[in-house]
Amino acid sequence: MIARYSLPKMRAIWEEENKFQTWLKVEIAVCEAHEHFGTIPKGVTDKIKAGAKFSIKRIDEIEAITHHDLIAFTKAVMENLGDEGKHLHYGVTSYDIEDTAMALRLRQSADILIEDLEGLLEVIRKLAREHKRTLMIGRTHGVHAEPITFGFKMAVWFSQIQRDIARMKQAREDISFGKISGAVGIFANIEPEVEAYVCKLLGLKAAPVSTQIIQRDRHAQFLTTIGICASSLENFATEMRNLQRTEILEVQEMFLPGQRGSSAMPHKRNPWRFETVCGLARVVRSNSIPAMENVVSWHERDNTNSAAERVIIPDCCLTLDFMIQSFAKLMSRLEINADNMKADLEKMGGLVFSERIMLKMVENGMEKDDAYVIVQENGAKAWAGQDFREALTSDERVTAVLSADELGEIFDYQHHVRNVDCIFDRLGI
Repeated sequence: MIARYSLPKMRAIWEEENKFQTWLKVEIAVCEAHEHFGTIPKGVTDKIKAGAKFSIKRIDEIEAITHHDLIAFTKAVMENLGDEGKHLHYGVTSYDIEDTAMALRLRQSADILIEDLEGLLEVIRKLAREHKRTLMIGRTHGVHAEPITFGFKMAVWFSQIQRDIARMKQAREDISFGKISGAVGIFANIEPEVEAYVCKLLGLKAAPVSTQIIQRDRHAQFLTTIGICASSLENFATEMRNLQRTEILEVQEMFLPGQRGSSAMPHKRNPWRFETVCGLARVVRSNSIPAMENVVSWHERDNTNSAAERVIIPDCCLTLDFMIQSFAKLMSRLEINADNMKADLEKMGGLVFSERIMLKMVENGMEKDDAYVIVQENGAKAWAGQDFREALTSDERVTAVLSADELGEIFDYQHHVRNVDCIFDRLGI
């Protein structure tokens, strides 16, 4: 996944080099705290900062013997230190370092994803404004319903992305917790003030209570939030795929010079980029299952969460980053066919006004169920190919309660979209 679907800023967060650099950052923060509280001699931290270095190659060599990545890391760093090296990793357990460092990387990832979503929000805002009054047919169950505008469709997405941003910001807050509480979290060999000092230094909050690990409901919330964002994108991309169907053709995915849609059929223009977004959403969502299963831990900790997280956390962050940026680019270059939108809107000969006709007949004194049956019968004629308005004007039951002028007023698309401004005002578009 990293090789195929990743962008530089996010990829840098999840590369091995940054993982170890973040571990080192936490280890040094622990040294600073110890020195501040007099647990280790003055000046030790500066010496560790000056000499602390590592190579991934050396870490791998040591891990081949120890079969423990954090021990391999600390040993590789200590090889470059003098006597001060004995104060590195003092009084802490592996996951004091790893979980606190993970919080830093997840927060960095969240910042990128929030930035991505805010960028997409602006793309959708622009489309909503530009097409606020571009008429098209609204569909329910894939079938013509009543008129809307393309801008209204974008406004619905705009609101959903706003919620995705809010969820991601909350997930960022809830994952930004560190722990320096020792082997089972009871502070047996390290003091709570050290934890508070380290977390403040790193810009994190100290977990109110932890075991050997920070509890995984936090991580599950983060990854399920990513899963919801991916589902939003799949929802949007599925709509674009459907609107590009040949029988509809109201939008088209960008088609670049030299691009080919099929090895066999030269005419093909497929929405493959939108399809890619949909396919990747399945991968991201599936990762939320092991994230929720990771909430379960034997006693004060087992290793099942770690094994899964090494795959699902980087993959989710990298994939969603790609999906959002890819989708934003697609929407910014979307081809919109307003003429086809109008043609599709008129395809059923005014059938979309059925509800207004029924309501007007009720307003003029007819029982609603009677009006419903009459309009439905004339609608059936339209489905069979007759013009709906013509069918109505030929029905004495209709003309007995509706004048020609009233029918004329009903067949006006602007009635259905007259409150678009109100919706846009509510959203602040």
